[in-house]
Amino acid sequence: MLMVECTRYRVKEGMSSTVTEWLQFLNANMKDVLVTLEQEKMYVETIFREVSNGQEFLYWYSVRGQGGIDVDDSDHWIDRKHLEYWDACIDSTYRPVDLETEVIMIPKKVQNAMVD
Repeated sequence: MLMVECTRYRVKEGMSSTVTEWLQFLNANMKDVLVTLEQEKMYVETIFREVSNGQEFLYWYSVRGQGGIDVDDSDHWIDRKHLEYWDACIDSTYRPVDLETEVIMIPKKVQNAMVD
C-alpha cells in the first residue's frame, strides 16, 4: 500500500538563509540522501518552498510504503544533519497542516515498480 502525503510547515522568523543552506546541503549530498530514503521506504520525497503574506513555509510531498524506519530513528549522518536543520528552521509552535489527498494519479505499473 502506498501512502501519499503533503504537509505544510512554517519556517521560523529570520531563518530563510539557513533554509537555503539546508536545501543546498540536501541537493549537494543527494547520493547519501537517496540511501536513507530506501530504509524509510520513501519512494518519492519533494520539498517545496513558499512565501505567503511575509511568512515562509516548506511543504513536504511524499509517496512511501509501509514498514520503513522513521527519520528520527536513523543513525545515518545525513539524517542527523537534516534533523539539526529541521530543529533550527521549523517553527514548532505552528501546527503542521496535512493537505487532504483527493486524487492519486500514479499508473499501476509505476506503483508496482515502487513497491517491488
